[in-house]
Amino acid sequence: MRDDSRDKDGRPSPDALLQRAERETRGRLKIFLGAAPGVGKTYEMLTSAHARKADGVDVVVGVVETHGRKETQALVDGLEVIPRASVEYKGRYLEEMDIDAILARRPALVLVDELAHTNAPGSRHPKRYMDVQELLSRGIDVYSTLNIQHLESLNDVVAQITRIRVRETVPDSIIDRADDVEIIDLTPDDLIKRLHAGKVYVPKTAQRALENYFSPGNLTALRELALRRTAQRVDEQLLTHMQAHAISGPWAAGDRVLVCIDDHPRCASLVRYAARLADRLRAPWVALYVETARSVHLSEAARDRIAATLRLAEHLGGEAITRPGSDEAEEIVRHAAASNVTHIIVGSPKKSRWRQWLQGSVTDKLISRAGDISVHVIAGDDREGDPVATGVKTVSPPVQFKIRPYMLATLYVGCALGVGFLLDQSLDVRNIALVFLMAVLTTAVTEGLKPALYASVIGALALNFFFLPPLYTFVIGDPESVVAFVFFFVVAIIASNLTASVQRQAAAARLRARTTEDLYLFSRKLAGTGTLDDVLWATAFQLASMLKVRVVLLLPEEGTIAVKAGYPPDDTLDDADIAAARWAWEHNRAAGRGADTLPGAKRLYVPLRTARAAVGVIGLDNDRQGPLLTPEQQRLLDALADQAALAIERVQLVADVDNARLAEEAGKLRSALLTSISHDLKTPLAAIMGAAGTLRDYQSALPEEDRLELLTTVTDESERLNRFIANLLDMTRIESGAMEPNSAFHYIGDIVGSALRRAAKILSGHQVDVHVPTDLPMVRVDPVLFEQVLFNLLDNAAKYAPKGSTVGVEAEAGDAHVLVRISDEGPGIPSGDLERVFDTFYRVRKGDHVRAGTGLGLSICRGFIEAMGGTIAAENRTDRSGAVFTISLPVLPDAPDLKDMK
Repeated sequence: MRDDSRDKDGRPSPDALLQRAERETRGRLKIFLGAAPGVGKTYEMLTSAHARKADGVDVVVGVVETHGRKETQALVDGLEVIPRASVEYKGRYLEEMDIDAILARRPALVLVDELAHTNAPGSRHPKRYMDVQELLSRGIDVYSTLNIQHLESLNDVVAQITRIRVRETVPDSIIDRADDVEIIDLTPDDLIKRLHAGKVYVPKTAQRALENYFSPGNLTALRELALRRTAQRVDEQLLTHMQAHAISGPWAAGDRVLVCIDDHPRCASLVRYAARLADRLRAPWVALYVETARSVHLSEAARDRIAATLRLAEHLGGEAITRPGSDEAEEIVRHAAASNVTHIIVGSPKKSRWRQWLQGSVTDKLISRAGDISVHVIAGDDREGDPVATGVKTVSPPVQFKIRPYMLATLYVGCALGVGFLLDQSLDVRNIALVFLMAVLTTAVTEGLKPALYASVIGALALNFFFLPPLYTFVIGDPESVVAFVFFFVVAIIASNLTASVQRQAAAARLRARTTEDLYLFSRKLAGTGTLDDVLWATAFQLASMLKVRVVLLLPEEGTIAVKAGYPPDDTLDDADIAAARWAWEHNRAAGRGADTLPGAKRLYVPLRTARAAVGVIGLDNDRQGPLLTPEQQRLLDALADQAALAIERVQLVADVDNARLAEEAGKLRSALLTSISHDLKTPLAAIMGAAGTLRDYQSALPEEDRLELLTTVTDESERLNRFIANLLDMTRIESGAMEPNSAFHYIGDIVGSALRRAAKILSGHQVDVHVPTDLPMVRVDPVLFEQVLFNLLDNAAKYAPKGSTVGVEAEAGDAHVLVRISDEGPGIPSGDLERVFDTFYRVRKGDHVRAGTGLGLSICRGFIEAMGGTIAAENRTDRSGAVFTISLPVLPDAPDLKDMK
């Protein structure tokens, strides 16, 4: 719930006005929101566009998917359509919205269907909603469509309802920033009728949809989600409108609940009641505490109770707000009116009748000032549970008597006495009393209450002794002087109390501002961290610097808990500390030094908790004896621990998502491996079995030429099978990290010749053009591995180059490198595949004349070359069609000369 930012005189909220001004500088976004496909979002968007066009608005279609529906296509035909851009992907051309053409055309309104669509790789933005954001930033209005299942915050809910995980999502901020959201509603029965009529999908697809996604239960749940999300957005728009126009609420279009917090133990029960009421009303709610002048005088136990009650409100799903104010009831009513609150929950008065009559009560004032807001007066239950029970003992800040403030107070009174002597000749004694009153006020401002009271006493005595007749005695003879003396003393005491109170409030405000700034900077630091180590280091350093203690952070690891970070760095725990840390982790309560459990430990261990579970443990210690923290430090520790726990949970969730993605990719790789093995093993085995079977059954009847051909087939397919198994073994060695090249200095020409002899049968249908200079410097390689690399590249060239074309092998010396190039005259490599050709099991789309490959050869080439300290890259030829693979091997300074070796 937003905080009230209006001035007390009812002026509009600056934040609301700023938000309104920002909307006026960009295009307007209208989203047609539906519960499921087929409810008519695109049809309604096109109908609205025609109405705008009839009003004279320049409307164009950026992208609209008709899905073959004639009535939708008829509406598109009446509008100008911007041609789509073609994006090449995996050898195919995909059509996407041409955002550059739209910006050049610059219409007033553009229609963009399917807001959650993922653009083809190579597009300007990965997501279509990003295209829409750019159009809006250029001042172009946009109409778009969206299904509720594509909203990021509802992704898990939709998956739980439908058992289908939607991959294409948009952030909730898109809905929040939309100027208009129109719900396109259709009952489940009507939508199912549309499916049966073939108005949503083709018959086969429609039947599968009815069996899985489009069940009446699923559609009803999705419909409720869409209606509730739209109602939430409308409620936010209403609140912004009220704040921008200084309209005092409530407008009871939707319920909002506010619960008033104070230092009374019953407030925990009030918060729980507010949570239950908000849940019944399905309304947002907030817990509000108003800081007044009285708050400065609260005991530490009362402060702890307030802080714990506000944390309880956050854990129950509410928002906790603390506001300063002079009149608690007035501040509550002002906040409620500005935030469109419809229900205020407050505890019943606990003061005696005479105190209520004398001081009044917040409850009575709220009832009289609330106007149309419902006020719920709840007795509450002091026994329901005090949320402050942490089980940790705190130490009160040491109170030391300091003589300096009293000496300064005496000095101020002495100065006032001197000034009084100077003014005694011309002023009345009652005016001289004001000089002493100034000394009292100065003491109160600079030194506090007790020295000010001391200054009041000695100032009154000095005034009596030196200026009230009879002089130089403490006797007062004149009745008027008695009255002046008494009033001076009373006024001095009251003024010192008021001044000291203001000074305490100012000091508390400065401390609160400094603490708030530190917490804000800490939250920003945590938000910018991406790894768990960074989060732990930032947390340890912040705790140590703000609490002046030594810190260790422990996280769960293999069924136990282990030290992960510390400041200063420390990873040694004795048995008592390990037991206390494990107990705090297992029971989600503090243990160790100063706690009720295992107090003999060196450190105090506090669990790091989130709403889901404990994520770790903080250990604190210092060089003092006894309890570690003051009550103020304990509250600060709670705030820091909450932020750190959320940051740790965020990083862990990101890691879980990454692990899930890796597991999914591993599953895909496993499937690809099984598919590859089943095909690439089965094909040569079938040829071998067929040829061998024919020779066995018909050997005597076959001519010699046919027998030789069958034997050649057996040999060729056996060699092919052997290469495939060798590739699998090599890939296993690379991925396991067991690749250790047996490198020595070699002349590249010798290895090239050996590879060409080995590949002679594969290259028999091609011309081979070899250019390897004899004066090349020697390079340090494993000859077996490098020969395999060359063989795989030659095999790859033979697959893709047509019969009779030339396969080139060229080597040359570069700057501290030897370059080896294998080129062919095939179709080349699609630009999007130049990097991916080295991925395991990746195969470029090939024609029918190309022999099937395993997708391992080039991946093995890269693994072997990188293991030998070189690099390999793929590119297309510039002089003709074809691909070129370039190997770069470093020339080491200690490489021997080939002539010397000869």
